[in-house]
Amino acid sequence: MEQVRKEFLQQISEMLVNARKNVKTAVNLTMVYAYFEIGKRIVEEEQSGKNRAEYGQRLLVSLSAHLTKTFGKGFSVGNLKNIRQFYKVYAKDQIGETAFSQFNNHPTVSTGRKFYLSWSHYLKLMRISNVDERHFYEIESAKNDWSLTELKRQYNSSLYERLALSTNKEKIAQLALQGQVVEAPMDMVKDPYILEFIGLKELPEYSETELETRIIDHLQQFLLELGTGFAFIGRQVRFTFDEEHFRVDLVFYNRLLRCFVLFDLKIGELKHQDIGQMQKYVNYYDRKVKLPDENKTVGIILCKDKNQAVVEMTLPEDNSQIFASKYETVLPSKESLQNLLKAQVDDNGDKE
Repeated sequence: MEQVRKEFLQQISEMLVNARKNVKTAVNLTMVYAYFEIGKRIVEEEQSGKNRAEYGQRLLVSLSAHLTKTFGKGFSVGNLKNIRQFYKVYAKDQIGETAFSQFNNHPTVSTGRKFYLSWSHYLKLMRISNVDERHFYEIESAKNDWSLTELKRQYNSSLYERLALSTNKEKIAQLALQGQVVEAPMDMVKDPYILEFIGLKELPEYSETELETRIIDHLQQFLLELGTGFAFIGRQVRFTFDEEHFRVDLVFYNRLLRCFVLFDLKIGELKHQDIGQMQKYVNYYDRKVKLPDENKTVGIILCKDKNQAVVEMTLPEDNSQIFASKYETVLPSKESLQNLLKAQVDDNGDKE
């Protein structure tokens, strides 16, 4: 008897998994819309009471008892307060629709607003007080299909502040309207890169090889940290030039910029020789590896510390290919990055 192909069985299984995932997503999204309208009705009903605070509390207790008796768990007073707060946060909150063309078929609530994520995502998002920052994380979560865990990780690693610190004043405003838009090499570079997921403490004694191995062991998280469009090519990629052998620590390809991206890892302070070495790697890839219709290779040196003056004096003024960024192996203080961003914005305002 002819055996049924394993590939066929696997394909059917994957189709059902995807279908169930889509159904689950649709159900979650439907509940988000329902919670918004429920929150609206709670607020409107509270406002009809003579003593709003006292009536509001009685209202939530009575509603909680009624819904729990009718539908079961999930409608505690605490959860109803979250639903009410959800409406209050998003009732006047609009977000640029241009970033979500793939969601044109989504319905709108009474205010004209659309929602794109699960209720768990919005529980996290609505606690971000900075509206621009909240919009950025909502856009990135929808564009990149971030799970709640990924959203929390990116927020805790201060992705918004790090991108804002790496760009100009105009691009900061763009983050809240379109999320991270990668149009040039500078757009994909972060400073610093946060590598807390590799499990190395802040100041241990470790080698560059160990750092590289830890990154490879956590490649999925590293790709998330790099951002959109990256594909892994290889580690310790060897090439020969003038009878000498060289190895590039990590090689990626960015499909948005259509270029190779080379990473060189340094556990100490960046030296001008390191920049010269990366220039050699980039030149080789541009002349020997990349295809004629691909864009110029980008090199990023990840170092524990750097002297910005050394970087600026070593690289040409019109540099658009080689970048030096610090890396941190522990989560940074969000407050410190927010203060740096505020100071940067204030400085730009003074210069203008």
